[in-house]
Amino acid sequence: MAVTTQKSTEYTNATATPVTTTDTSVHHGRVRISYFTHDQDGAGDATSSVAIAKLPAGKVKLLTSLSRAYVNWTTSSATLDLGWDAYTSATASTDGTTIAADPNGLIDGLDVDTVGYQTLEGALAGIKATGGTYTFESKDGVVIRATSQDEALVDGDDLIGYLVYVAD
Repeated sequence: MAVTTQKSTEYTNATATPVTTTDTSVHHGRVRISYFTHDQDGAGDATSSVAIAKLPAGKVKLLTSLSRAYVNWTTSSATLDLGWDAYTSATASTDGTTIAADPNGLIDGLDVDTVGYQTLEGALAGIKATGGTYTFESKDGVVIRATSQDEALVDGDDLIGYLVYVAD
């Protein structure tokens, strides 16, 4: 084996001659935070959900590994799914197409049986493979939704935290 010195794709683009432009969701974008507070009002059966935030229209990179929440869902064996509502695509190849809702597209079955702070990265391979990120390209923004798939929500259950994303 030999010692190698290599460049990331993004660094290669930035140092190319001529420079290859990279969109701001990848390089020099602005980090934004969407804070959310939810106090369950009345009981909610299993599969009850909470719309916690709406990401802006355009290309937005959600930094799930930096996003956190205090989860106080008091029913034992509670799990949290995090996903999105259907939205209209703004990518060149699928412009105007409706992207289907995916209630667990970001997190599938995060164990929140114990009250406390959770990182909203989850364990999905697709999220892990992109460094704990997920990129949306939408015409009208994307609603992010937390769902209790298996257990009922109890009056007074709390979900408080923030989503960190890059947009420009």
